[in-house]
Amino acid sequence: MFEGLQRILLTLMLLAGTAQAESAQDIVMGADAVRNPAKPFRLTVTNIEYTSGKPTDRNVFSVYSKLDPETHQFRDLVIYVDPPRDAGKMVLFRGNVLWFYDPASKDSIRIPPQQTLTGQASAGDILTENLAANYTAALAGDETIDDAGRQRRDCWHLDLKAANDGATYNRVEYWVERSSHFPIKAKFYSDSGRLLKILYYRNFTMSLDRVRPTQAVIIDAVDSTLVTTVDFAEPHYQDIPDSWFQRDYLPHVKAP
Repeated sequence: MFEGLQRILLTLMLLAGTAQAESAQDIVMGADAVRNPAKPFRLTVTNIEYTSGKPTDRNVFSVYSKLDPETHQFRDLVIYVDPPRDAGKMVLFRGNVLWFYDPASKDSIRIPPQQTLTGQASAGDILTENLAANYTAALAGDETIDDAGRQRRDCWHLDLKAANDGATYNRVEYWVERSSHFPIKAKFYSDSGRLLKILYYRNFTMSLDRVRPTQAVIIDAVDSTLVTTVDFAEPHYQDIPDSWFQRDYLPHVKAP
């Protein structure tokens, strides 16, 4: 009888452990929460593009982000600040639909999603996407990897497959630190299985109420001489009108 009770207790303990274990989708959701807050926010984003280690281009943007309650995905309005020749131009991200607005012509044109798959990174391309909303995750295993600063990190290795039309990439490999849910590294693949981009998150510091990455390093896997650093600065919460995320309203946006 005593042995029977032991077996029952052991079974209950194993069941409890299973219930407490995080699913792969929960892990991705946890990493999404580290990357972006749920409340509307504004950032200053600086992109510097390098070719063979030499800086070739630099752009500064104001980025306004707000979660869509229906899709659980971010809508981003990116306004060019510098260089002066581009100041006032805008890119509107709604899922994988992009619109480019030029105040000189007062017209907006749609950017094909394929244009975001290759070439240098844009601020809203892969950085504010909520991966849990558009991908189905599976745990590939546990792995200790080097982060962008050569620091060893114990990570979950996740395999993400596109789950709906909102996913920009067909497949993503994703490494999330086990102790913190910090996103550490991601690899993005095309429909044909070709590796397109490798992304590292770094410079974790307090930002918008919790520790978050404040820099991303994106390596172009098609042409490995091309590297982009993306720095996030001056974060703060801000009420953003829904009208700012409407294509027809872009000529009327007066950002402070």
